Amino acid sequence: MQKSLFRHVLLASVCCAATATPVWAQEAQETVDDNVIVVTAQNRAQDVNDVPIAIDVVGAEELQKSGFSSMNDISKIAPVVQLNQDQGTVKVTVRGVGTASNDEAQDTSVVVNIDGEYINRPQALGTSLFDIDRVEVLRGPQGTLYGRNSTGGAINFITRKPGNDFGVNATASYGNYNAIRVDGGIDLPLGETAAIRVAGFYDERDGYVFHPAAAAFGPFPAFAGGRSDDNKAYGGRVSLRFNPTSQLSINLAAEYADREYTPQAFAAADLNSGGRAPVGPGCNLNGYTRVATAYSQTLCIPNSTNYLASINRSTYAAPGFGLGKTGQETWALRGRLAYEFSDAATLTYIGGYRSLSGNPGALITLPVSYRSINYEFETDTQSHELRLNGDIGGIIYQVGGFYFKEDVYSESCFGLPIGGPAGTCLSYFGRDVSSESKSVFGQVEVPLGDKLTLVGGLRYTDNSRKAVYQNASPFGPGAPDSALLGAGLGRKTFSSLKFASTLNLAMDESKTTWLAGINYKPNPDTLFFAKASTGFKGGGFDSVGDYRPESNMAIEAGWKQSFGPAGEHQFNLGAFHYDYKDLQVSVLLDTTIGGQTFNAGSAKIWGIEASADIKLSDNDTFHASFNYLKARYGELFAQFNVYTVPGTGADRNGIGDLDPNLAGVQQPNFAGNRPGFSPSFIITAGYDHVFRLADAGTVTASVNTTFKSSYFTDFYNYRDGQQKAFTQTDASLVYKPENGRFSVTAYVKNIEDTRPLTYGSFVSAGPDDIFNWQFGTPRTYGIRVGVDF
Repeated sequence: MQKSLFRHVLLASVCCAATATPVWAQEAQETVDDNVIVVTAQNRAQDVNDVPIAIDVVGAEELQKSGFSSMNDISKIAPVVQLNQDQGTVKVTVRGVGTASNDEAQDTSVVVNIDGEYINRPQALGTSLFDIDRVEVLRGPQGTLYGRNSTGGAINFITRKPGNDFGVNATASYGNYNAIRVDGGIDLPLGETAAIRVAGFYDERDGYVFHPAAAAFGPFPAFAGGRSDDNKAYGGRVSLRFNPTSQLSINLAAEYADREYTPQAFAAADLNSGGRAPVGPGCNLNGYTRVATAYSQTLCIPNSTNYLASINRSTYAAPGFGLGKTGQETWALRGRLAYEFSDAATLTYIGGYRSLSGNPGALITLPVSYRSINYEFETDTQSHELRLNGDIGGIIYQVGGFYFKEDVYSESCFGLPIGGPAGTCLSYFGRDVSSESKSVFGQVEVPLGDKLTLVGGLRYTDNSRKAVYQNASPFGPGAPDSALLGAGLGRKTFSSLKFASTLNLAMDESKTTWLAGINYKPNPDTLFFAKASTGFKGGGFDSVGDYRPESNMAIEAGWKQSFGPAGEHQFNLGAFHYDYKDLQVSVLLDTTIGGQTFNAGSAKIWGIEASADIKLSDNDTFHASFNYLKARYGELFAQFNVYTVPGTGADRNGIGDLDPNLAGVQQPNFAGNRPGFSPSFIITAGYDHVFRLADAGTVTASVNTTFKSSYFTDFYNYRDGQQKAFTQTDASLVYKPENGRFSVTAYVKNIEDTRPLTYGSFVSAGPDDIFNWQFGTPRTYGIRVGVDF
C-alpha cells in the first residue's frame, strides 16, 4: 500500500508539472570555461585533468546526443565497458574484470552509484536511467573510496539537480522498431534558497528479434510468432535542493520506475537433434573433443563446433513454450546533506533506500523445453555514508564510514513438460538472503612542494551475510513427490514438498584495502601519476557452501596533458597491471540445486590506454582512443559441461574430476584461457563539424566508430562462444537555432547492423545439451526533437 501511494503521488507530481506553462529561464551570469570538465570521482569537485584516475566523463548534451537511456547503453559512451546480458539482467565488465552470475548471494565487480546511492543487484541495472546530468566511468580498483566490489572500477550516475531559475527541458524521439522515447523536466525555484525539479520519462519499442510462428508439437502449444527483446518503461523523480545558508546544502530525491519487457529469447543449437552431436565411436564429429577418458562413458565437449555461423541474429525460432514476459518496479529515496564549517572541514552525509520487485509470476522460456517462473523477487537496500573532508595547510584529507544493508527474497520454479500435461517443477527454489557491510576509510594527499603530491588511503571493511536456502525436487528416496511431479507450475508451499531441504548459511569476512600513489604536476596543464592499489569483491555462498572474496592488486601509471593556446586539446596515456586472486567462478553442476560458485583461479591482466581530443578549428573536433588488453588466467579450476555419446553409459552433465580412479580431485584447469568479454583491442574515432548558418543557427554533423577485436563470452573459450572482430558506427545531424532553445536531430546508430554476442554458453542440464546465445542491439535510426527553456 505504501509503495502504491508513493507511486501515484510521484507520477501525479510529474503530470502536473508537465502541464505548466513554460517561460524563458534567466541567463546564467557566471563565466564557464568550456575546456574544464568538473567531476566528483574523488568525492570533491575537481577538473578531470587533475584526477589521477583513468576516467571517462560524459555530460548531459553528449548523453542526449547518444540516446543514452539505460545501463544497456553504457558501452555507447564508454566503449571499454563490456556488457553481459542474460534474459534482461545486465552484468558489467571493465578491463577484463566482471561478474558472470546473478545469484542472490553474489555481488558485482564494478560499483554502480546513482548520486552516491550504492546499487548492488545486477537486476537493478536493467531499470531505465533518466534525467542524467553526467556519467563518470572510473577504470581500475577503487577500493579506498568506493569499498568492496569495486575491483573492476566504478560507474557514477549524477542526476540533474534543480536549477536556480524556472526552466523547462524536454526531448521526444521516434525511430524504427516503433521506438518512442519522451523525457522532460521542470525546474521550479522556491524563493532564493530552494528549488524543486520534477522529471520523468516514457520509453516503448517493439522487440529487436523476430520469432516465426510454429505449429503445436508434443507438449508444446502452437506459437503464433512474435518478437522478443522489447521494452516498455516509465518513471518519474522529484528532487529538492535547499540551501538555507551559504554553508549548508541539502539535496533530496524520490523516484519511481516501472518496466515490462519480453526478455530476448535465446538462440540455440540443440545438440540432441539435427545430427549436431557425435554418435560414436568416440567423439566422431568435427568440432568435438573427448575429455575425462577414465570414465566408462564417452564424454565430449563442443570446443570447436561452428553452429553460431548458421544463426540469423535477428530472426530465429523461439523456445518450445514460446516467449516469456517479465517486469520490475523500483522506487528509491536519496539524500545528500553537506555542511561546510570552513575550508578545513566539510561534513557530508549521503543516504539511499531502494526497493526493487519483480512482477509476480514472471515467466522466462528457455531452449528447448524449459520454463522458469519467478513467483516472487524482492530486494530492499539501504546505504549510508558519513564523510568529513577538507584542506588543512594544503593537505587534502577525507575520512568517513559506510554502511550497507540488503535483503533479498526470491521463490522460483524450473519447469519441464514431464509427468503430465500440466508439467513439473523439476527444481523449486527459495532464497532468503540478508547482507550487511560496514567500513571505515580515509585518504590523504600531502604536497611535497608545489609540484609533487603523495597520496595514501586505507579502508577497513567488515561483511556479514546469512541466508536460508530451500531446494525441492520431485525425485528422492521412494516414490516421486506428487506435489511437484505433474502438479503444474503454480506456486507451492515448501512444507508440503516431500523432498524439500533447508540449508542455513552464514559467513563473515573482513578486508583491508589500500592505496599509495604519487602525483607530479609540473605545470597546470600536465599531470603524471603512479599508484598501487587493492580492491576486493565480497565472498558469498551457494546451495552447497560458501566461497571466499576475490582480490585484485593493481599497479597503474598515467599522463594527462592539455595543450593548445586555451588548453583546448587533450591527450591521455596510461598503463596498468592486475594480479587477480581467488577468482569466483560460477558453474551449473546440478539443475536440482542451481548454480555453484568456487574460488578457482588467478589471472594476470595488463593493458595500455590512450585517448586524444583535438580541436582542429572552431568548427571541427577530432577524438580517438586506443585500448590494448592482455588478460589470461594463471590457473582456473572449474568443470567441463559434457555431451554423453548415446549408448556408452548413464548420461552425465558435468565433470569436475577428470579421473575418479585416482585419489583426490583432478579438476580441469583452464589456465591460459582469456576471461570473458575481454577484447584485446578497442579503438574509437570520431569527428564533429559545425556548419554555421549565420543568424539561422548551426548544423552539427557527427560520426563515431568503434572497433572491437574478438572476444569470448565465458572462460571456456569455445569457438561457438567467440565473437569475431567488428565495428559499429554512429552518425547524426543536429540543428539548433541561434538561441539554442530547441534542437532537431536525425540519427543512425550501428550503421553496419552488427549484433555482437552479449551471451554465449554451452549448457548440459538434465536430458538437454544446448549452446545458447544472445545478441546486442541492431541498427536503429530516427528523429529526436528537444527544447530547453
